[in-house]
Amino acid sequence: MVDVPLSGPARLERQVALVTGAAGGIGRATVAALVEAGARVIATDITEPQGEWPAGVSFRRCDVSSAAATDAVIDAILGEHGRIDILVLCAGTISHAPLADSTEEEWRAILDVNLFGVVNPVRKLFPVMAEQGYGKIVALGSIAAKIGGVASGPSYVAAKSAVHGLMKWVAKAGAAKGVYANVVAPGPVETPMWSKVTQRAAPSPHGSVPLGRYGQPEDIAQSILFLCSPASNWITGTVLDVNGGMLMD
Repeated sequence: MVDVPLSGPARLERQVALVTGAAGGIGRATVAALVEAGARVIATDITEPQGEWPAGVSFRRCDVSSAAATDAVIDAILGEHGRIDILVLCAGTISHAPLADSTEEEWRAILDVNLFGVVNPVRKLFPVMAEQGYGKIVALGSIAAKIGGVASGPSYVAAKSAVHGLMKWVAKAGAAKGVYANVVAPGPVETPMWSKVTQRAAPSPHGSVPLGRYGQPEDIAQSILFLCSPASNWITGTVLDVNGGMLMD
């Protein structure tokens, strides 16, 4: 049983962080937040985004739906840095097809990215973090997993629900080994993925979103930073709702 440190400031100096899905809106904002807090960040995605990364960030192309590709990237990072302290799982895709219209191909595609894109990095890194006696894992879940969907279809809801459950298992299994695991469950966030699916107008105050606006990537990134940092040293196995008041659980 490791000693559990008291919570402290949200600083990440000398820590190494791996972020998947880093080219997306939330992923990129998360990379920026972790760097600002002092972490050395390795950003991964299936495609390299346009524009430069902040100082302190290196990029590696990785398809996290592939166990072999994920293992190879993590082995390379461990070989270079000797450890990975933080794992943030932002890779994801969405579908809004109703159940009757959904296909096996769609289900497999959604599960490959949203579920196995979490399983593969966690399966590889969990024993590494347990051996080093410390690690913080944060996965992107969704309000959809808690209320049965917003604009998403059943395949997305099912995949994110599985992520919520997996992270609770990791939290229990890792608690005595210094490994934390939590989920951030966003409501609607204005990213290219969300806009492509919904094409919705902004909500009115006290309407579907009581705080009166959809989320921005930075809203989610700061919540992820909190769960990655010493500020949350007595929190594990939780699903943190970040949704402007849509769900008050």
